[in-house]
Amino acid sequence: MGVTHGGTLTARYLPGTSVVHRLPPQAKLLAVLGFAVVVVATPVHAGWAPAAYTAYLLLVLGVATAAGIGPGRLARGLVVEIPFVAFALLLPVVARGPRVDVLGLSLSESGLAAGGGLLAKATLSILAATVLAATTEPRSLLRGLERLRLPHLLVQILMFMIRYADVVGSELHRMRVARESRGFTGGGVRGLRVMAATAGALFVRSYERGERVHLAMLSRGYSGSMPGGRVVPAGARPWALALSLPAAAVAVLLTGALVG
Repeated sequence: MGVTHGGTLTARYLPGTSVVHRLPPQAKLLAVLGFAVVVVATPVHAGWAPAAYTAYLLLVLGVATAAGIGPGRLARGLVVEIPFVAFALLLPVVARGPRVDVLGLSLSESGLAAGGGLLAKATLSILAATVLAATTEPRSLLRGLERLRLPHLLVQILMFMIRYADVVGSELHRMRVARESRGFTGGGVRGLRVMAATAGALFVRSYERGERVHLAMLSRGYSGSMPGGRVVPAGARPWALALSLPAAAVAVLLTGALVG
């Protein structure tokens, strides 16, 4: 079963022939994970932390440039960071400790450092994940997870989620159109009751669709594993090239810790 209709996630992929696109998915997954771990491990209160974050940003932007990913695509990927931004902006206000005046506001120094560090770490990790999504097809990512020995059942759950996310979204859209065509405008207690009923109906319809799909798969010989291509084991050179990103991040971290 392919991912031909996984619009939301497949739309994040930008076809290309760059060296980043050609790297094996399992290597790119480990590279992004390793990079995120190094970024998170950077102490926010260290004096050299801003310089380290800047170096990390240059590394990610360098990979994005090599992959042909423009600033607009990277900026759109940062939309998911909005909750982190809100929390980071709140930290200097609610945190305790010595205060400092910024634009007429009394803010906590420790809160400013913690909020800035949180925002920097979230931004860098999301940018790296955006590059991964833009250079790797969803199905290849799943095959990469299989290659990394992720539990097979979990990989199949992710596969179905990608395949049917837009199907469920389209069902929700049709239900919304049906509500509005009957004069529903929302608001008030009545609106909450209608929305709760919609959520229940959507769950039932999704469950029934899943049952039908499962029966159809069994009738076609499904035995617990999905057919399809496999990820070819990567050689030493692709692995070295992919892991150069977290290796460079480690070098930045160690340099900052020694020099700082």
